[in-house]
Amino acid sequence: MPDKAVYRVPLIKKMAYALPAFFLAVVGIPVYVYIPKFYTDVVGVNIAVLGYILFSVRIFDAVTDPAIGYLSDRTRTRMGRRRPYIAVGSIFVALTMFMLFSPPQVSASLETIWFAACIYALFLCWTAVVVPYESLGPEITFDYDERTGLFGMRDGFLIAGTLAAASSPAVVQWLFGLAGDADGERAKFFWIAVIYAPLLIGSCWLCVLAIKELPRASMSGTTGILRGLRQIGRNRPFVILLIAYTVSAIGNNLPATLILYYVEYVLQSKMADTFLLLYFATGILFLPGWIFIARRTGKKAAWLASMAVNTGAFIGVFFLGPGDAAIYGILVILSGIGFGATLAIPSAIQADVIDYDELLTGERREGQYIGLWSIAKKFAAAVGVGAGLSILGLVGYTPNVEQSAQVQFTLRTLYALVPSVCNTIAFFIALAYPITSSMHRDIRTAIAQKKEGRPVINPLKPAQTLV
Repeated sequence: MPDKAVYRVPLIKKMAYALPAFFLAVVGIPVYVYIPKFYTDVVGVNIAVLGYILFSVRIFDAVTDPAIGYLSDRTRTRMGRRRPYIAVGSIFVALTMFMLFSPPQVSASLETIWFAACIYALFLCWTAVVVPYESLGPEITFDYDERTGLFGMRDGFLIAGTLAAASSPAVVQWLFGLAGDADGERAKFFWIAVIYAPLLIGSCWLCVLAIKELPRASMSGTTGILRGLRQIGRNRPFVILLIAYTVSAIGNNLPATLILYYVEYVLQSKMADTFLLLYFATGILFLPGWIFIARRTGKKAAWLASMAVNTGAFIGVFFLGPGDAAIYGILVILSGIGFGATLAIPSAIQADVIDYDELLTGERREGQYIGLWSIAKKFAAAVGVGAGLSILGLVGYTPNVEQSAQVQFTLRTLYALVPSVCNTIAFFIALAYPITSSMHRDIRTAIAQKKEGRPVINPLKPAQTLV
């Protein structure tokens, strides 16, 4: 495949690639925000035990994510390396999601076992789909700016799907006239699963049919997994990107996990769903503007600016209390301005560091990189859910009653202060990221020359010659 092929990606192809992200988002907000509270307050699972389970499943992901990425890189079928996983895995994601959202009415101990088994199965299947799916992206185009648009659309669909998933409980409750009691809550999540399962499968199969992979001659991935991980560790731009993104994501996942608790017990408001909708809608609305800024100023500058906007507004949330719902809504909107870019731009940057790996190793190893990236996302979510809920349990959180001053202070700290500190640290780490638009062009040129058997200069280390 020519090195400069596929500069402009047709809109229909972008949409076919982006669509699964919309429906895969149901494994996001419901699982991280609604399902924990559903299982603690309705089903009856102990909050500290649930936190430990959610944290442990992310440790499990630390093994499965790079393993699936490695297998995806080395898979050889007529359908390609990635698409078989997406096609088959989507069916199992839908099945395990249905089981998680529809727990049987048995004893609390059996409910706990059910939750643990379902959440482990769901995340294993989800990994088998998402790692190959995200690995497709860097293969679709090698253009620096076109990637920003492609991943902007994909992550825009992800945010839109998150918005739909966040509103689904309220919409389903209204649509089916469900009561707010325990039976109504169970019916609500049952119908969400019934609606989403076929749509998730259908969108994944549409992507599989519409997106063609690189020719087999362009594939690679023969390096062993341990040696490959050592090589990835020497990819300095990726290491910087991964550390900065992980620290930031830890901060961003705490509010996602704790918003229902914060709004109800600190603000003493029942408008958590409305605030979630405001945040995600603002993120979608401003994402095209951030893509435009990234094309003009470069991805790094746009990413740093989005983190600064997101964090600068959100730190004020720490100082709020009962009756401050209106002020909180304003801060949510201001913080949401930078939200979309904090997702989309790192994804586009990641594709560029995978190109740098190809220059160093001569292989296309999107799967291994996406596997590590997926670990970072899930580890951040694990800290948000596991640590957040476990700490609440330790300081005395009791469902459905007025919380003590200690619990409220802990909520404010975990929800607002810790995330702001994490994003500030990530900002300064990201300052060291080195790849610019012109440097990326040099990397792509060097890859083409190296394929011709010519020695090339490493654009990031001019003193180093690659053969």
